Amino acid sequence: MTRRRQPSSPSSPGVAEHRHAHDAHGHAHGRARAPRAGRALGTAALITLAFAAVQAAGGWWTGSLALLSDAGHMLGDSAALALAAFAAWLGRRAPSARHSYGLGRVEVFAALANALALLAIAALIALEALARWEEPPAVRGGAAALIAFAGLLVNLFILSRLTAHRHDLNARAAMLHVIGDALGSVAALVSGLVIALTGWLRVDPIAALAICVLIAVAGLRLARESVHALMEGVPRGLSVEAIGREMASVEGVVSVHDLHVWTLSGSRIALSAHVVVASMAQWDRTLHALQHRLHERFRIDHVTLQPELGTRPLVRY
Repeated sequence: MTRRRQPSSPSSPGVAEHRHAHDAHGHAHGRARAPRAGRALGTAALITLAFAAVQAAGGWWTGSLALLSDAGHMLGDSAALALAAFAAWLGRRAPSARHSYGLGRVEVFAALANALALLAIAALIALEALARWEEPPAVRGGAAALIAFAGLLVNLFILSRLTAHRHDLNARAAMLHVIGDALGSVAALVSGLVIALTGWLRVDPIAALAICVLIAVAGLRLARESVHALMEGVPRGLSVEAIGREMASVEGVVSVHDLHVWTLSGSRIALSAHVVVASMAQWDRTLHALQHRLHERFRIDHVTLQPELGTRPLVRY
């Protein structure tokens, strides 16, 4: 969808220059956040891949499907984290003539790809769990529990590294993978302990199926949020009505109309609106106040506002 910026009012010199400077400021915010998220995601991908190999070997040695399921989940997560890190790096590229907003939207596509990967992993684990239900193989429960506990510690460490970037859709998608891993490790841990203490082998496929449900729920939620972002829906936690009322309460603003809010990338939210003001002479000050209010209250930094002269509200805002 193309959004054309309307020319500034002749009676308001400097408005176009001021708005251009603000848009550059909004782009700078998006690029500054991405490198930190990208480094955290890259580190998480390497750690997850290394321990996935450990869990896979441990699952094969102990015979635990729950452990193998968690290893498969971690292997998929390492790929998902690597994809998220690559998307964060790609999203830092400056806007160009062909991509005027830059390539930050690839982070949303990465989040959707991660959601589909979660659903595929859940389906594969469920099939294997059902196959093992009739004739569950022998499992070294104590060893499986120890390996699962180590996996849980690894997942908690990775989560602590990613929590600072939870405002980013791409990083949040990666966090859902890691949370699913952590819950999977808990299920594998419980399964190993039950087998070690009671010898009940069917708890292993039950634990694997429980992991499947957790993974599938996370995947469906993430897919819904990603598709919503791709459809340029209002970002989660924001309300157009609330934003409009807040903007209309700024001194100098008569009303707000044609207000649109959408996701540009994993961590960048864009807003465009027509602002009816009582006096064009005070527009620079009003614009600065609106920018500050949108940043402080809603974390919106990429703002395009078109001033219009008027004396009465056009809409309810």
